[in-house]
Amino acid sequence: MPERILVGFSGGVDSAVTALLLRELGHDVVAATILVRDASGRGCGRVGDEQAAADLAAALGIQHHVFDLSDAYADTVLRNFREEYLAGRTPNPCVICNPYVKFRLIPDMARAAGIRFDRFATGHYARIEPDETGRPRLLRGVDRSKDQSYFLYRLSPEQLAGTVFPLGAKHKDDVRDLARRWNVPVSDKPDSQDFYAGDYADLLGLEEAPGDIVDPAGRVLGRHRGFWHYTVGQRKGLGVAYREPLYVIRLEPDRNRVVVGTRDDQMTRRCAAESLVFPHKVIEVGMKCQGRIRSAQPLRDLTVTALADDRIEVEFREPVHGIAPGQSLVLYDGDVVLGGGFISGRTAVPQ
Repeated sequence: MPERILVGFSGGVDSAVTALLLRELGHDVVAATILVRDASGRGCGRVGDEQAAADLAAALGIQHHVFDLSDAYADTVLRNFREEYLAGRTPNPCVICNPYVKFRLIPDMARAAGIRFDRFATGHYARIEPDETGRPRLLRGVDRSKDQSYFLYRLSPEQLAGTVFPLGAKHKDDVRDLARRWNVPVSDKPDSQDFYAGDYADLLGLEEAPGDIVDPAGRVLGRHRGFWHYTVGQRKGLGVAYREPLYVIRLEPDRNRVVVGTRDDQMTRRCAAESLVFPHKVIEVGMKCQGRIRSAQPLRDLTVTALADDRIEVEFREPVHGIAPGQSLVLYDGDVVLGGGFISGRTAVPQ
């Protein structure tokens, strides 16, 4: 049955094809672009993106609205980003933005503006399907190289119930082919790679604070400009000469130190996470499933070893590297997203 669908419209090829696919299915489509930058231009996207989105919507014959969510974005996403980085953790802004800004405030702002719609749509590469009870659940996108379910795991069942992902069953090459067939002006526009185009240090607003780069034993190997310039798992840009590649294995904000080590030094099988969301409540100790600790990494087999209150501990079948506090541990049962939480720490386990 035809619906009126509000599309989160960035002005890129994915959101454009999302809108056109829905329109081709007979739905009435209205587009919404959000402004999420402060007065100095800090935030997500680039200056002029909203005008480009408006121009594209006009070219496609789609009704278009712009909502200024800069304050809300700063109060949630950017504040979380600063707090996490200064605590030596590695946040993922999209994981925060999706449930609290994109999938909550865009629909709320649209309704407040008197825009009627039945469901909300975005160009994410993920799928929504009902479970055996009819409740919506999140699945990985068919295009594994573009799957974005990792960034969406904190969406509530209520948010999923009111959402549609038209690109979830498609591959990116097919989306670009559709855009060319429909003469979409941005058919070959490169994908956006990050939530902020500038240096992350600009968002922190800190003066340089030189400190030591040390090995796990505390031996000084070099100097840094401030621990917040580094993330756990980072290999490039350390500026330290060593007999084998070095990786950041730990940040110590209280001592302004960056601890580096070899790949073996930062390999581990155990991971703990907190602030859990498991909407289907199927997690139990001893359960075997899959997980990932970063969006671009493949799924890894694991076993749930502990579960209490708001904390989970898992053990991967094979050692993994780059487990970073502040990132998310997301659990999967095949394609189905079970839920996850924010990584609270890492424990080295003898191999």
